[in-house]
Amino acid sequence: MPVNTFSKLQGQVLDLIKFELITDFELKNLWRFILTNQTFIYKGLLLLGSSFLVVYLFPKGGTFKYEFQKGKPWQHPTLYAPFDFSILKSEAELEAEKTAVLDLQSRYYRADLEIVNEVKNTFAIQFPNFFRIPASSDEYNQLFNYGTTLIEKIYNYGVLPIGLENQGNKSVFLIKGNSEFTVNIEDFIRLEVLRDEMGKLIAQSSYQEYFDVFYQLFFEVVQPNVSLDEKFTKNALDEAVKKVSVYRGLVQRNSNIISNGEVVEGDKYLALLSLKNEYASKLWNEYSYYWIIFGYTILVVLTFFSLILFINNYRPAIFDNNLEITFIFLNMVGIIALTTLVVNFDVKFLYAVPICILPLILKTFFDPRLGLFTHVITILNLGFIVPNSFEFVFLQIIAGIVTILSITQLQNRANLFITVGRIVMIYLLGYVAFTIIHEGQISKVDFVIIGLFLLNGLLTLFAQPLIYLYERIFKLVSDVSLLELSDTNTKLLKELSNQAPGTFHHSLQVANLAETAAAEIGANTLLVRVGALYHDIGKMKAPTYFSENQTGSVSPHEELSPDQSAKIIINHVYEGIEVAKKNKLPDRIIDFIRTHHGTSWVYYFYKKAQESNETIIDKDYQYPGPKPFSKETAILMMADAVEAASKSLREPTVDKIQQFVDSIVDKQIDEKQFNDCNITLSEIETVKKVLSKKLINIYHLRVEYPE
Repeated sequence: MPVNTFSKLQGQVLDLIKFELITDFELKNLWRFILTNQTFIYKGLLLLGSSFLVVYLFPKGGTFKYEFQKGKPWQHPTLYAPFDFSILKSEAELEAEKTAVLDLQSRYYRADLEIVNEVKNTFAIQFPNFFRIPASSDEYNQLFNYGTTLIEKIYNYGVLPIGLENQGNKSVFLIKGNSEFTVNIEDFIRLEVLRDEMGKLIAQSSYQEYFDVFYQLFFEVVQPNVSLDEKFTKNALDEAVKKVSVYRGLVQRNSNIISNGEVVEGDKYLALLSLKNEYASKLWNEYSYYWIIFGYTILVVLTFFSLILFINNYRPAIFDNNLEITFIFLNMVGIIALTTLVVNFDVKFLYAVPICILPLILKTFFDPRLGLFTHVITILNLGFIVPNSFEFVFLQIIAGIVTILSITQLQNRANLFITVGRIVMIYLLGYVAFTIIHEGQISKVDFVIIGLFLLNGLLTLFAQPLIYLYERIFKLVSDVSLLELSDTNTKLLKELSNQAPGTFHHSLQVANLAETAAAEIGANTLLVRVGALYHDIGKMKAPTYFSENQTGSVSPHEELSPDQSAKIIINHVYEGIEVAKKNKLPDRIIDFIRTHHGTSWVYYFYKKAQESNETIIDKDYQYPGPKPFSKETAILMMADAVEAASKSLREPTVDKIQQFVDSIVDKQIDEKQFNDCNITLSEIETVKKVLSKKLINIYHLRVEYPE
């Protein structure tokens, strides 16, 4: 092989190796970037995915750029027709025209010829029973023939059944066999007036003396043979209704539709409504489909992005929890999808959609502020879908505010019914008010819509089973579950009471202290109480190593080294987490077990180790954390430390207790135990005062007033 060829080949191989190394390096960097920013990437994908799904559900048409309301002044510049368009008739006009058409439309009746033959046969059989004349006489034959002729006259058009009322035009179509005739409805014989009709016919003959006998015979044999042909009639009515035009006139391009300040009513309102409908369809046809989709997408992304920013800035714990943020977006998209389906099916059922179930559920699992913000974002997106968007948005936002402000702790079942009652009342008052504004009178209120609002309230009650379902799927905790867990007769708390009675009593005391403090600063009292009841369940594994469970004067720690004792003490956190998970306690309760000591020290054994001059590894005497990250977990840390240490007080006084509480909590502040939670120094001071007051009550002390 020539040297040049070999060198060239060698260079190509080196270039290939370099390319593979660079590519491998870039892939590693990309993977590292994804792993580092996976939380933000997931939220970005969630935002885009939700936005695209919502845009997909949106109506495929442009949006009229002017907002207007019936009965309100036109607040925009004078509007001229941008193109020729037809004016739609009002619903009242259309209904009136359809009713008039239906009244004029002839119905279809069908005559059964077989019944006529049956009547003649029955007549022949029954005739001798009514006419006692020898069959061989001429009179018998004459009467029989006349009776047959009379039957043919009666059934010339047909006999109507009793009670049949003709609707619409008196001129009807009669179908006999394969023939169709136009007849007057009054040409038919009715059974209820058979006597009168027979009287008219017989009066024209020479057989008047036999009238009563003929009537008695015909009363027995005559049967109705004409009935309404519903299929033919329905088709005819449908065709007639289809021919009713929905338009009442034409507006030519550049003609004045409405001037600034004019009231939107009557023909002006119909012209604007027609232009809005025509504008949407023309815009969709004239402009690119993708540009309209792009515009919708920008608006929806902006609304969802504002929600993401709100959660990031004000609810960082939720922002860091992908499951919870997915839950919020899932509920929003679900409400939008449900509303869209209902609007597409029949817009009249729009007000039966229980939209306020969204803030109700979010308030239950998170907090009122997040529930209201999410509700408003959802309603803004629904404004693109629903008709009369201003009215809809107004009603739903007010109803959402009422939902948030209502007491909805679901452990009290009456609260949910009270909240739903308030929501329905807001809907009814708002609807009546808008009807009065639009129509100028209260008599135009549609009771069907009022019924839909009542149905909305019933469907909102479905929040209760839905909350239970969400708890199981997303591992969330509601007040109902917390109430169940707060029962001291639960299996786990029974075990704690039996195996570690001192710890159980300590937990009850801490629960009372923490609950009172939480109520004082507006934290979740039920959550902090349940967290306090279960925070020390890990002590069941080795109860005698904790002072509150020791009955004798000898402690088992005397036989252990300080690091061994510290390990046992610290392990109650790990053991508690293990027991909680085994018993399927919610994560929000397990958080109290993890954080109730934060990263504090086991000081007693740490000092003991220092005194023994042994080699000390600091982390062996420090709890693993994490530090409290909510008001509730911070309150528990303070209450737990104060209650446990209060057992060491000798001859307590009011001043001594206050100083004692201050020193314990101030020490936790110095250790920066509360830096990761949203509790303020003012709230900490309030908690300290509550804890001092409760301990003073426990020790039955009184403030000594100066003489």
